[in-house]
Amino acid sequence: MQHAAATSLRRSLLRRLAAPLSLLALMSGLIAYWLAWQYTQHVVDRSLADLATAISKQIQIAGPDARSTVAPLAKAMFSDPSDELIYRISDGVHEIAGESALPLFGTRVREQRAAYVFEAQFDGMHVRVAQVRVLQATGDPIIVEVAQPLRHRYRIAAEFLVAIMMPLLLLLFAGWGIVWRVVNQQLNPLTALADSLNRQTHTSLEPVDETYVPMEIKPLTSAMNALLVRLKAALDAQRKFIADAAHQLRTPLTAVKLHAEQAANARDPNQTLVAVRELRAAADRAVRLSNQLLSLARAEPGAQTARFTELDIAALAFETGAEWVPRALAAHVDLGFQRLDGPSNDKPLVVRGNPVLLREVIANLLDNALKYLPSARLDGANVTVTVSETADEHGTRLAEIAVEDNGSGVPPGLQADLFKRFFRGDRQDTADASVEAGAGLGLAIVHDIMNLHGGSVRYEDAGGGGARFVLRVPLASAAQMSRSAEQAPPATPHVPLAGH
Repeated sequence: MQHAAATSLRRSLLRRLAAPLSLLALMSGLIAYWLAWQYTQHVVDRSLADLATAISKQIQIAGPDARSTVAPLAKAMFSDPSDELIYRISDGVHEIAGESALPLFGTRVREQRAAYVFEAQFDGMHVRVAQVRVLQATGDPIIVEVAQPLRHRYRIAAEFLVAIMMPLLLLLFAGWGIVWRVVNQQLNPLTALADSLNRQTHTSLEPVDETYVPMEIKPLTSAMNALLVRLKAALDAQRKFIADAAHQLRTPLTAVKLHAEQAANARDPNQTLVAVRELRAAADRAVRLSNQLLSLARAEPGAQTARFTELDIAALAFETGAEWVPRALAAHVDLGFQRLDGPSNDKPLVVRGNPVLLREVIANLLDNALKYLPSARLDGANVTVTVSETADEHGTRLAEIAVEDNGSGVPPGLQADLFKRFFRGDRQDTADASVEAGAGLGLAIVHDIMNLHGGSVRYEDAGGGGARFVLRVPLASAAQMSRSAEQAPPATPHVPLAGH
């Protein structure tokens, strides 16, 4: 797989800003050259026309003596070699003064004051000619021509161009410097942001300072700060979970080691057998704790959402209750199932979720109810699983599953901490020594799995003084329910699952 080469934002900005700036300077230079050339054309043409007009006026002043007096004057006027001036005075046929080969006609003729200006060829070079005609007293014309090579005006135009372009180039270099400085200044917040992130460690995830961050970059820094907050919360939760898990696993593993040493050192076979039984019980507790920790890890947000499917939670609750029949029979507990929204209602309550996790939620509540029920009651111990369809205050349709027992319930002082991890209320409110000390993870697992499914769990006191845990899960959409209705097994109304 080919990966695109990383691009530099600084290089891209400089290229996108400097290239148009350079192109603008080039266009400005071309326009300046064109203007300089046009100005030079106008100035030089006017100068040639003025010279020709001046000679023509001298001819008019000289009158009949023009042929003898004008020639030395013209020679004196055009004697400067730096001007590269060429002249001719004639009567149209015979030459009076100047270059006889200078043509009388040319191309690109235009009128300049009292003169005509045109281009022609002279001695193998392009020249610009200004021509003035003067009528003598006899009525015969005298033609005055003043010419100059075009290279002269090219040189003047180049001098103009250099004079214009030098400041323009200086401005261009200054513009490049300003662009470089501005781009670097505007990218400094990104560099500071990178430095701030590079200083972060897994033990210190502080938000990025947004005091001097530009408004355009604030959405990025805000999103990054939100990510850092979530990451810090996740790392803190992970560290706490690992520390608590290590602390909780240490107790059963220590018991396993102790009972193994007792079994190895015992000389009486009966003592060895007791130690082995205790060893097995401690190992069972360690295995159950490990399974609960694994369930808690699976209930982390996003870990199981990809495995969500549509399922009938009423049927799932009935099937899960049926799996607990043997334990209920062994504990002399009446385990029953009831559909509260109509005993004969067989409508599936379709939710979107993970069937393994939802089954574990109901199993944990049943395990919790059976564990804390008294071993013997005059009126009989019972646990009832009820399922119904309800709605919240916003009108959202929900499936409600309740697990209720007729035990002693939970004291008010412990109810606020019921769903916290590793909180154990066992042996604090009962004298029944047969109650096995738990790890304090069952209800925490229930709480996290319900959060993962967008649902909720709450505790309330039952009518007879027992405990009642209520689960609520949003129902799937009507389209999902119609697709699942044909596959869902019928729900069973108030069927006693176990009795004594």
